[in-house]
Amino acid sequence: MDTGRLILDSKQEKFSLFVLSCVGFLLCGDAQAQLGSNDGEWTNYASDTGSTKYTSLDQINADNFEELEIVWRWTSIDGEIDLEAVMGDAAEDISFGRLQATPLMIDGVLYMITALNQAVALDSATGELLWSFDPQAYLSGYSISPLGYHHRGVAYWSDNKESRILFATNDGYLFSLDAEEGRPDTAFAGGRIDLTQGIPRADRESLDYSGAVPLGTVSPAIVVGDVLVVNQITSNRPHYKERPPTFVRGYNIRSGELVWTFNTIPQAGEFGVETWQEESWRYTGNGGVWTQMSADLDLGLVYLPTEAPTNDYYGGHRPGDNLFTQSVVAVDAATGDRVWHFQMIHHGLWDYDTPAAPNLMNVNVNGREIRALAQVTKQGWAYVFDRATGVPVRPMPEQPVPQGLIPGERTSPTQPFPTKPPAFAMQGLTEDDLIDFTPELKAEALEIIDDYVYGPIYTPASLPDEETAKRGSIFVPSAGGGANWPGAGFDPETNVLFVPSSNGAFTPFMGTLPEDESNFRYYRLQNRGVVGPRGLPLLKPPYSTITAIDMNLGEILWQAPNGDGSVRVENNPAVEGLDLPPLGGGGRHPVLVTSTLLIHGQNEGYGPILIARSKETGEELAKIELPGDPQSAPMSYAIDGRQYIALGVNATPTAELIVLGLPEDSSE
Repeated sequence: MDTGRLILDSKQEKFSLFVLSCVGFLLCGDAQAQLGSNDGEWTNYASDTGSTKYTSLDQINADNFEELEIVWRWTSIDGEIDLEAVMGDAAEDISFGRLQATPLMIDGVLYMITALNQAVALDSATGELLWSFDPQAYLSGYSISPLGYHHRGVAYWSDNKESRILFATNDGYLFSLDAEEGRPDTAFAGGRIDLTQGIPRADRESLDYSGAVPLGTVSPAIVVGDVLVVNQITSNRPHYKERPPTFVRGYNIRSGELVWTFNTIPQAGEFGVETWQEESWRYTGNGGVWTQMSADLDLGLVYLPTEAPTNDYYGGHRPGDNLFTQSVVAVDAATGDRVWHFQMIHHGLWDYDTPAAPNLMNVNVNGREIRALAQVTKQGWAYVFDRATGVPVRPMPEQPVPQGLIPGERTSPTQPFPTKPPAFAMQGLTEDDLIDFTPELKAEALEIIDDYVYGPIYTPASLPDEETAKRGSIFVPSAGGGANWPGAGFDPETNVLFVPSSNGAFTPFMGTLPEDESNFRYYRLQNRGVVGPRGLPLLKPPYSTITAIDMNLGEILWQAPNGDGSVRVENNPAVEGLDLPPLGGGGRHPVLVTSTLLIHGQNEGYGPILIARSKETGEELAKIELPGDPQSAPMSYAIDGRQYIALGVNATPTAELIVLGLPEDSSE
């Protein structure tokens, strides 16, 4: 059995017959209804359950974008907590500051979550705080995330009589709050559920070496009917191979009853367990979903973008393909049954977690109407599938890849390679990819890479070697992208996907830990960016880009550097007096797609600013200054005929949510 490619379960026949019974996808319910925001609201993290990040609002356009002004700003209430008074010396371990959450807007109210996991409701027209709820996640100690305390959003549910705000915390608790008053819903399992319960090796009292609890959550849950689908993370820098698996679970939205568990690492007797050779499923952890999820409400499917298994860079202790890690898995949201999956990386060794929610879309490919799903990845591809059946829209042949260089490693001989669309990020390293502003700099870059192992994408990690003087392997893309949690935005009117991404090189410094600190044979001791000549980047620019892809054709329409310059480069004496190309040093920020514009943030010496681009060409049309570095995905909503844009910024001393709008006289 080829476990790396599409595998369907017994339920697939039902879904295939369902699809075939429809005369085109438009007859299968209102397929467009879940693609884009409705009525000026923003009801899901990425606008809709299809993760388009799209709104049809058009009051803000290229002609008036630079007239935007801050209508109101809200300072995070995290700054009001006296952590030292509450926790004493332990407060020193509590790191927070990023306001990464994107608010929801329903019925004139913004709902969001702060870095310290406080849920809040704000008047969307004025910013007045309507209520707040503090789950006191910080009392559990250090955040499970290496980024410290942060969170990306909440979920909303309503039956038109009652409404709920739902979220899971960094320390592994799930809450349901009354949306009107912010009080815990006691009918929901008493108002709080311990997500460590029922997870192997997830003892809440056993903190890891960093002082964190075993499980937590940093991304929003998703509502599908009356089921709340919840994801979790565990440490991605463990010292032991025995770790909790990060299963995905569905809870009854009213009662909090656990309805189903999908084992992202199969357990005894389950499909896929044979891909964990030597019974490595018994102790291996991670493998779940740390990022956002998507769902097709008509099909009743939730789509899980899964991460790598324990030990990102060495897998000698977990031989086999390791299903369902680094896959897209379609799960029946009512039952938790797997409908289909596609594993994009077998036996992952590169920390190429599936980093973002899949984008749902309806496309026309060679005259065929397809309900599709596009999954952007760290390795720089958009993998495209029929989202009902999991069949790739275009061929993805298995191709040979470089084999392992570390003793005991058992690298997969092949990986699937999409044929279309083309890669949107640099993949692998050749001499032609090196910085070449001058012949001298190119020569120095060649000398640098001579100290490393390098080659095509999926070149695995290697050990420092005294005999050859090799310092390890260079990964391109780095573990931080191509694409990452910002994901992509999709325009359902034109079927164009917009992907923010980055290009960079790094090497995992591999070695061993003392026997009394770890039972891994080999371990990533440190991530090291590969510095180029004279402190410049190793690679040619651009260092960050935005790419527009025609999803009907599977072709790139345009790719634009995100920012003309880079402070790191421009201030280096080695390039003084040179006429440099556009460098794309403005960072990789989430996009907002409107009916007329592509909008995103930018920083790194050029801002902080908010930019409006042409969706047709990528040209920068307008920009405005922001009061702090943009941190969250921007969203847009309308109240009383006025369109607003909201995003979190890293202001000093405390992060803020800022809300922008046109001057009242110009918005009429």
